[in-house]
Amino acid sequence: MTEADVLVIGGGLHGTSSAFHMARRGAKVIVLEADYVARHSSGVNAGGVRTLGRPLPEIPLALMSREIWHGMTDLIGENGGFVASGQLKIAESEDDLEACRQRVALLEAQGFTHEKLVDRKTVLELEPAIAPHVTGGIWAERDGYALPFRTTNAFRRAAQRLGTRFLEGMPVKRIEQRGNRWIAQTPRGVFSAEKLLVSAGAWSGALAQQVGETVPVRPEGLMLMVTQRVAPFCRSTLLGTGRPLSFKQFDNGTVVIGGKLIGIADLPNRHGEVDFVRLVKSARTVTDLFPHLKHLGVNRAWAGVEAFIQDDLPVISASRAATNLYYSFGYCGSGFQLGPGCGKLVSELMLDGAPSLSLDAFAIDRFGRGASVH
Repeated sequence: MTEADVLVIGGGLHGTSSAFHMARRGAKVIVLEADYVARHSSGVNAGGVRTLGRPLPEIPLALMSREIWHGMTDLIGENGGFVASGQLKIAESEDDLEACRQRVALLEAQGFTHEKLVDRKTVLELEPAIAPHVTGGIWAERDGYALPFRTTNAFRRAAQRLGTRFLEGMPVKRIEQRGNRWIAQTPRGVFSAEKLLVSAGAWSGALAQQVGETVPVRPEGLMLMVTQRVAPFCRSTLLGTGRPLSFKQFDNGTVVIGGKLIGIADLPNRHGEVDFVRLVKSARTVTDLFPHLKHLGVNRAWAGVEAFIQDDLPVISASRAATNLYYSFGYCGSGFQLGPGCGKLVSELMLDGAPSLSLDAFAIDRFGRGASVH
């Protein structure tokens, strides 16, 4: 039996960030990853470093995490490819623009000022190549994008420098508490620690169920596509209002298109499959906004598996059924930006007993007795 202070199940960004922050506090941490680090949602998301458009309960976490992004190199020695491009949510009709107005008014009533309503003229000043039918939008100046696989592995390397062990190809089949120790059983060995963090994405619900905690979580295949290179035309990271879109152009000229594009999830075989019909719909949104891309070729499309929860909020919580058991999963395709900050909050929850920002909205017992695992 291999022992540690903390076991982390899942080598995505939230698992690696939590491991880093706990190792930074002196904890001996082992991370158990079923595939390889950043295999699924942490490696295949669109890389948006986004406070824009967050559900209200997530906004304090997102704003805190954004400050970490801006100081990432000081924290872990790398920036994960972070570019502070700003993020722009595009309105394509008067109804879209009214929805933007209502959104900004709601946030300002809650004391949040990071989202700014902008008119059509400002949108065209920010992005001159965009189609003239746009009516305005919302601008978040300090948002941007980063490279998901690179970021997750940057946290991995930082955690390893502090003594954390990462064991890949190590799926956890069973968890149980024996006395004051948590036991994780894998096909390649048994691991033990005082504290256990379940951060296994779409596979977390089944582990929670083993201790009697039921979460309405479902797996989805999350897709992305990247185009051939084209001359620079877009500086911001773009989102849609009336239809899903996540869109950015890298310095090398390629364009990455996402926006919670749902593919096919094969949970038992740990595999995500591309749904090309849905990709075509997303590509059409892009060419409506940038007609000159109509004949641009797509180089590659890929998919991974992500956990979506019934109320569109993650579970970031201590267990209510057992001691020294914690959860961080179900980020619904929007967890990348939160990773650096939530890893810090989870470390505080696990090592201090309380986080520096409230996580009450993300408690695992919020669903009631009628919820079930899908």
